[in-house]
Amino acid sequence: MKTIGLLVCSNVFMTVAWYWHLKEKGLPLWKAIIISWCIAFFEYCLTVPANRIGYTTGWSGFQLKIVQEVITLVIFCIFAVVYLKEPVRWNYAVSFTLILGAVYFAFKK
Repeated sequence: MKTIGLLVCSNVFMTVAWYWHLKEKGLPLWKAIIISWCIAFFEYCLTVPANRIGYTTGWSGFQLKIVQEVITLVIFCIFAVVYLKEPVRWNYAVSFTLILGAVYFAFKK
């Protein structure tokens, strides 16, 4: 569970780093890049230990990546609805359901 917690926290930082500037249209691109890199630093400080802990406790690299992608999508969906004010459409929900199926098969032994 420590791995999941660290991955959730790291993905919050990465989602903000990658997408916060979409609403800041007047900000020069070079400033958005520098600010995003500063935010992403904290994402790396959490992702590296999360992956190392997960890998040393028995998760495969494939499992770590698939879990991270699902966490990324959940965090992004929340961010897109709350911050970007974008609607969730039916095809997004279907896509997300199919990705959850990938998680099921990745952890099936």
